[in-house]
Order: sequence, then structure tokens, then C-alpha cells
Amino acid sequence: MTTAILEHVNLSVSDADRTAVLLQSLFGWRERWRGTPYTGEGLTIHVGSATDYIALYSGPGGQHRGAHWGKGVPLNHIGIVVDDLDAIEQRAIALGLIPYAHGDYAPGRRFYVFDHDGIEFEIISYA
Repeated sequence: MTTAILEHVNLSVSDADRTAVLLQSLFGWRERWRGTPYTGEGLTIHVGSATDYIALYSGPGGQHRGAHWGKGVPLNHIGIVVDDLDAIEQRAIALGLIPYAHGDYAPGRRFYVFDHDGIEFEIISYA
């Protein structure tokens, strides 16, 4: 049997720079790469760790500026595991995000937030 590991998720966002700063501030990630995507138009920024990342794409000329996709169209949420859930929740609040749907059930504690584009993140701790 082979092993498969999720390396990245690619999201269209209204402002790749703004979302990159948000993810770096919230999770302590770093910008791994930025540039023009293979289409030759727009901006892509990779933000994450040494082994995995979220690719953030904004189309040319502000194509996605002001865009808002409804929850679950087509993505329900992205789950991010953290060591210190309480510290991340305080960062989220300081960044203007509103944590909700707190849960404490096996296998861990969690809460959810929406970013500026309505993308939902489930933030989880198994500590």
C-alpha cells in the first residue's frame, strides 16, 4: 500500500495578500512562495509550513475582489490542528474574527471562524 499526504489546498480569495497576512498572524505560518500562477494572470501566494500549505489565488485586475461564496459552495471548511487552542482563539479575536460553535468532544476541542471571504476554518486541538 502507498501513503498519500495532503500537501496543499488552493483557494480563490478576494485579496491574496490580506488572507496571507491573516493566516500567518493566526497560525504562525510563513510565506513559502508568491508569484504569477501557471495561467500567467493574477497572484498566488503559498502560506504554510515546510511540509504543507494553503495556496491563495486572486485573479487579475481584482477579479475576486468583493467575491463571497456561500458556506459549503463547494467547500465546507478547512480543519487546522493547533497545540494551544485558547491562544489561537485569542489571536483570532484580536484579528477581528468571531469564534463560534465551540466543541469539546472526542477526539479534541475545537471552534470555528470565518475569514474575510466567508471561508470557514475549524480549529482543533488534540492536546
